[in-house]
Amino acid sequence: MTCASCAARIERKLNRLDGVTATVNYATEKAKVSFPAGLDPAELVAEVEAAGYGATLPAAEPVAAERSDDPTAALRQRLVVSAVLSLPVIALAMVPALQFTHWQWISLALAGPVLVWGALPFHRAAWTNLRHGAATMDTLISMGTLAAFAWSLYALLFGTAGEPGMTHPFELTIARTDGAGSIYLEVAAGVTTFILAGRYFEARSKRRAGAALTALLELGAKDVAVLRDGREQRVPVAELVVGDRFVVRPGEKIATDGVVEEGSSAVDASTVTGESVPVEVGPGDGVVGATVNAGGRLVVRAVRVGADTQLARMAKLVEDAQNGKARVQRLADRVSAVFVPIVIALAAGTLAFWLGTGEGVAAAFTAAVAVLIIACPCALGLATPTALLVGTGRGAQLGILIKGPEVLESTRRVDTVVLDKTGTVTTGRMSLVGVHAVDADEDEVLRLAGALEHASEHPIAKAVAAGAVARVGELPAVEDFRNTEGLGVQGVVDGHAVVVGRERLLAEWGVHLDGELAEAKRAAEARGRTAVLVAWDGRARAVLVVADAVKPTSAEAVRRLRGLGLTPVLLTGDNEAAARAVAAEVGIAEVIAEVLPEEKVDVVARLQAEGRVVAMVGDGVNDAAALAKADLGLAMGTGTDAAIEASDLTLVRGDLLAAVDAIRLARRTLATIKGNLFWAFAYNVAALPLAAAGLLNPMIAGAAMAFSSVFVVTNSLRLRGFRGTTPTDRGTPTPAARPEPARVG
Repeated sequence: MTCASCAARIERKLNRLDGVTATVNYATEKAKVSFPAGLDPAELVAEVEAAGYGATLPAAEPVAAERSDDPTAALRQRLVVSAVLSLPVIALAMVPALQFTHWQWISLALAGPVLVWGALPFHRAAWTNLRHGAATMDTLISMGTLAAFAWSLYALLFGTAGEPGMTHPFELTIARTDGAGSIYLEVAAGVTTFILAGRYFEARSKRRAGAALTALLELGAKDVAVLRDGREQRVPVAELVVGDRFVVRPGEKIATDGVVEEGSSAVDASTVTGESVPVEVGPGDGVVGATVNAGGRLVVRAVRVGADTQLARMAKLVEDAQNGKARVQRLADRVSAVFVPIVIALAAGTLAFWLGTGEGVAAAFTAAVAVLIIACPCALGLATPTALLVGTGRGAQLGILIKGPEVLESTRRVDTVVLDKTGTVTTGRMSLVGVHAVDADEDEVLRLAGALEHASEHPIAKAVAAGAVARVGELPAVEDFRNTEGLGVQGVVDGHAVVVGRERLLAEWGVHLDGELAEAKRAAEARGRTAVLVAWDGRARAVLVVADAVKPTSAEAVRRLRGLGLTPVLLTGDNEAAARAVAAEVGIAEVIAEVLPEEKVDVVARLQAEGRVVAMVGDGVNDAAALAKADLGLAMGTGTDAAIEASDLTLVRGDLLAAVDAIRLARRTLATIKGNLFWAFAYNVAALPLAAAGLLNPMIAGAAMAFSSVFVVTNSLRLRGFRGTTPTDRGTPTPAARPEPARVG
């Protein structure tokens, strides 16, 4: 394809087939096609070829292009040769002082190869389309340059332009002349060169814009050390199967998504999750392919391979988004589809008008050629896809996966954001958040209670034990450990008879709470938190407070969401007290609590019925239906596959600030698309009357047309500078502010 009209034409041809829905993207040079089960994909390829183009079916998995394969090399060579030959032609035409005897014949010799060989892609495309009864931008370019060259040949051979000593000035306005002494070789050569330059820079920019997807595909390891029959054997990653155990040494990339079976290490997940600090992993922890083992030796069992890995799914999401079209792009496609015939008619009308007014053949011809050249709406075809390419690519680098361009339009209209509590605003894991001790040192309380809880498998016990280890370090041994189901644990630690659990368990030991500890317990439970009592040697010593802790960045994320004009709503199945406590901590006024999973959809529907445009942020299976129901669904990449599949945007980082970044980036990308479309439309609307009025030299028209395409692509590339609001970007990369690592499953 050479322009947006080509894409529109192929799209129309494919969509005429029964049951086929096709979207053809000019920037990515790909078609996304849905077709009935009984249709052979080869028929789709045949239909494209019947339209005068070529097509191939994609590989089963996305494959990164070879770095040495530069698709712009041939175009660059054509541009360089054309530029070298055109420069003296343009200089001779523009500067009368350089016009020596017989200069016009030198210009003809130099311009001929440019028109024949340099402009060959335009002529070939125009001829192919003509045979199929169609016209594209290449038709305009080919007609304009051939007309300029043909007129020049006529003037040289049959007019007065070929006489020795002929000169003519370079003018930007029309002049009364019979045309027999005027040549337009500089137009034929100059326009060809300028448009080749525009196409080359456009192709280079498209390649750069798509670099994020290529970089994603290149992140993965190329080979892996698999354990087979107790021995290591290096094989290509493509040969890995689910269940294989493989070794990852320090500094090596993890070959695929899996679960650690042996060893412990720190894993640098920055390439996939955007997390700046390595994550500690050990047996039972999930790891993601393409992350780097920064510490010890690991033995990992593969749980996902090939197209099922997180990296491959990320690449697929990015590619799908880049291949899609927003509604604004569909408008541009419809315009460009009827634009070419209108322009050809306008050029013919311009020629007839000027001839009818007696301005002369040269003036009429100049205006008609300028109309043909200035009208090429290549910028119109590039306006949306280049911004999408860069925006979705930059999003992938920041851990934001945009599923489709229609998502961008949703972000503009959203006014309410519903936040799931567990796993989204909070960590989703129980943590020790408070210690209230009486007649005992807090560290001593944690040492004894932590030792006892360390022997238990209960989630609350694990939270207490983890908090104790983090604060006091190594814990003492436990003797006579006993677990009382549903009440707590007891045992002997350092010679003390220790009891940790509910008030009822302490009462069975004849231990009762005093006023201060009883008040601490009531206060914790009033906030929806869990109070764990600690007693030893016959006396109650402390109340440990355990809760699902709020993520360190959640409060700032809520503040930033408000700054974007959104009203945050906290949605949870937890009790009202716990929900209100979390909402107060992060600054959310509207709370909807004690909601069953299936009722979350009803909540979203009710908000929509109130006239709100709702975005939903969640991470669990129970959020999937609500994410799908919402006008805009944002899934935490640390969540479940069901939530991710149901969402419009996937946030690879488990950090609510990523939701802020996602909405900001989507809005910025949409604004860029609209800016591009405005300039592309405005350029054509403003320039066409000038050209038709004969006030625009065809060569200047060609340069301006090429510049408009380069301007649109350059404007889109500004999105590469978009910065997120991650802790690292704000200059506070503290461990506490780290987002969670993405987990498998």
